[in-house]
Amino acid sequence: MAPLIALVVGTALARLAGLAGATALDGWHPALRVGLALMFVLTGAAHFGAARRNDLIAMVPPGLPRPDLLVTVTGVLEIVGAVGLLVPATAPWAAAGLGLLMLAMFPANVSAARRGQTLGGRPVTRLGRRTALQIVFVATAAVISFGP
Repeated sequence: MAPLIALVVGTALARLAGLAGATALDGWHPALRVGLALMFVLTGAAHFGAARRNDLIAMVPPGLPRPDLLVTVTGVLEIVGAVGLLVPATAPWAAAGLGLLMLAMFPANVSAARRGQTLGGRPVTRLGRRTALQIVFVATAAVISFGP
């Protein structure tokens, strides 16, 4: 739920900053870029924090090699993508790449839910809710990628 909160709150605060006179944030599209970037900084950083890293490694489906490396690479891609979202010239490409990354990582979420994994000591998000969230996140990336 924290990623959704980061997306919504980050977008709202960026939009308010735009309304208050920050011309770079004047409009919903730039505000969405900030919200999605904040979400990916949050989720990307979790790939490196000791408490969550082991849980994320455990979420990698058993058949994939080097779960530790996969978690590191996806964390780096999320953070680099977040930075790319904040640069107007690279934002569409960053959003498209992050959208594809989310689609590629979704099977790990499915696998984790089916195997009853935990994240931060709590069960991972149920599959139905996780699927709905994933649709929101991918749709947001698509709006940024194909938007104005």
